[in-house]
Amino acid sequence: MKNTIWPSLLASAMLTLTGTAGAQSIYTPYAFTNLAGSPGGTGNADGIGSEARFSNPASVAVDAATNLYVADEFNDTIRKMTREGTNWMVTTLAGSARGIGSSDGTNSVARFNTPSGVALDGAGNIYVADQSSCTIRKVTPNGVVTTLAGSANQFGSKDASNSVARFNRPYGLAVDSAGNIFVADSGNYTIREIMPIGTNWVVTTIAGTAGQTGNYDGTNGTIRFGAFVNGPRSLALDNSGDLIVADVGNSTIRKLTPSGTNWIASTLAGNGFIGTANGTNGSAQFYNPYGVVLDNAGDIYVTDGDNLIRKITALGTNWVVTTLAGNTAFGSVDGVGTTAEFNGLEGVAVDGAGNVYAADAINNTIRMMTPANLVTTIAGAVTHYGTNDGVGTAARFYAPFGVTTDAASNVYVGDQSANLIRKITRDGVVTSLAGNGDISGGNTDGTNHSATFRQPSCLAVDGAGNIYVADAGNKEIRKVMPVGTNWSVVTIAGGSGVSGSKDGTNKTAQFGFCYGLCMDAAANLYVADTDNQLIRRVSPVGTNWVVTTLAGKAGQSGSADGTNKNAQFFSPYGITVDSATNLYVADYQNMTIRKIAPSGTNWIVTTIAGSAGFFGSADGTNANARFLFPQGITIDRAGNLYVSDGGNSTIRRLSPVGTNWVVTTLGGSARPPDGAGQAGAVDGVGSAARFNSPWALAVGPDGDLYIPDGGENRIIKGIPLFLFDTAATGFTTADGSFHFRLNGPPGSNAVVQLSADLQNWAGMQTNRIPPVGLTTTLPGSNAAGFYRALLAP
Repeated sequence: MKNTIWPSLLASAMLTLTGTAGAQSIYTPYAFTNLAGSPGGTGNADGIGSEARFSNPASVAVDAATNLYVADEFNDTIRKMTREGTNWMVTTLAGSARGIGSSDGTNSVARFNTPSGVALDGAGNIYVADQSSCTIRKVTPNGVVTTLAGSANQFGSKDASNSVARFNRPYGLAVDSAGNIFVADSGNYTIREIMPIGTNWVVTTIAGTAGQTGNYDGTNGTIRFGAFVNGPRSLALDNSGDLIVADVGNSTIRKLTPSGTNWIASTLAGNGFIGTANGTNGSAQFYNPYGVVLDNAGDIYVTDGDNLIRKITALGTNWVVTTLAGNTAFGSVDGVGTTAEFNGLEGVAVDGAGNVYAADAINNTIRMMTPANLVTTIAGAVTHYGTNDGVGTAARFYAPFGVTTDAASNVYVGDQSANLIRKITRDGVVTSLAGNGDISGGNTDGTNHSATFRQPSCLAVDGAGNIYVADAGNKEIRKVMPVGTNWSVVTIAGGSGVSGSKDGTNKTAQFGFCYGLCMDAAANLYVADTDNQLIRRVSPVGTNWVVTTLAGKAGQSGSADGTNKNAQFFSPYGITVDSATNLYVADYQNMTIRKIAPSGTNWIVTTIAGSAGFFGSADGTNANARFLFPQGITIDRAGNLYVSDGGNSTIRRLSPVGTNWVVTTLGGSARPPDGAGQAGAVDGVGSAARFNSPWALAVGPDGDLYIPDGGENRIIKGIPLFLFDTAATGFTTADGSFHFRLNGPPGSNAVVQLSADLQNWAGMQTNRIPPVGLTTTLPGSNAAGFYRALLAP
């Protein structure tokens, strides 16, 4: 009998082990364990108050009877909250917890895919922006779900009727008294209207142009909305039929006024600059406003990304902005006004009595604020997040995003919402190197905690131990240098938060929000300029840093392959580089992996895996593979790519086989349409592991993977291994030995190791690989446990 043990990718190269002894064997590609941070607070349990559990509740709506409806985004469900005295009972109205899909049906038979927006009509029907399905759904009061517009797994910007229409990550909704539905089509940067005509639903674009961003008040298609990864997030209707828009990318509150068949945009409050200043009209500032709602008096309530609840009141022709609750600190404190603390406010609703309800997404709770500005938590339990240093689970993170490793297997983390640069040793000891941990962030160069960041995302480290940071919120590239026991932060490219796409030297260059960064052997940095749809290079020239654009055209989203500016991207996120200076990009909204190859002075872009416009979780070759919002990407020395497939909550591998790329799933379990839910925070081997929004990832020098699990505020370590289940059945040969074959790069040294706990590894054999491979044996005296084979440095 011949057992084939599948390839193990370790120490940045490929080793194939083929067993020949008939041992009981199980292929286990990677074992995933929690390295640092403590997941908790998320879940999907129904119950009263704090017994209930949510997973990133994104929006909330309230009906005339003060029942609340919640889009429980990462649970893929619609939840209902009903008052029982002073308590709130949470039940699941539609969808199946952690079950992803697009099926219509009743209650738990229906499936959603990261629903983000909910709105109600006068009859109590709930309308849902089913974000990742790119559809608009209807849920009756009894939980019967139907799809009104869009086609599941098909994104675009097509105006048409019913399933022929196309959306791209629709986020927020509003419904008028005539039953017309208005949609913030976030991925298209547009506002759409869906009108019921007979039994049909007709979709038209009323504001903005698909793929075009900016900050321009105008009419219909000339209007431009900002880009904060995606466009406008939330909508509300006033008593006159005007639409109020939370323009998150521009940090403004906009109004769309109907005039005949046209819609005219105006800016009510905010000036396009991030801040928290109260004031009138453009003197006020917001920090990524996510949610808007109006009360019966026409006052506007805003959930501000800086953990504030703001109010906008009309005063004559002016609009006055005040802060009602929150203090810019992230936390979960109930209290009056600024003594209250929030963490990740998103959707907002208000009832007839003037109580405001907010989806406190990262806390996984629903909060209520009375007219006296008293904030209480009415449902859910707080997740574990923070800025504490410590060992293992004693440490706390806050939406960690980027990760890289050095030659000593130290891990460096861009702790995005904490605005910190963190270090994790091999033993799991977490320390903060730079940044002050203030959620509001800043843009100060300095030493250690006197330096400030705003949403530091991906990182790269050079041989001297310098850390380079894509400081997304500041639209800059920063350098963090070890100086003795201190860390000194300087800005090397980009200009003080000014958004743009201009090439240039040092601070004369401009970036948008950048979520990807890598470094080649010549110390050139490569940047995925997500907002601008560009791939940029930042090159050291003497003491300067020169920024040039390699591929893509500023502000033009698309999926075209081509050379230099003829190529198009759609929210490029992760980026990595191989030894030949080929770049690889996780093209987030195209659901594809792209390659950018240097050719003389040109850069040629091709799509190597996935197919633009199609998403899913299929393994396969080249365009047959499917992804769901791939975010992070890294590469090993053998040229194998690893991708954090955020929407599927899985870790994927792309292996070059001839001219093809073969995609396999290493960890987590892909969430098939209408299948069982798979997201979570579970340690395990291969498909038994669970992740919750893995973002970037890195391969360490020992072949281990390091993954920030942003939805669970933890860092995961993925250990490649083989598991031989000898304890159950024993070896089948007479002497208990196990014969196997090693195939790898000729002349390399392969080490076979044994571990009982996945942490401590003992070397069993070291073998030099000949050109034809090597057959060798483990003696029968070996204990049962976890085995792996890796290439010696």
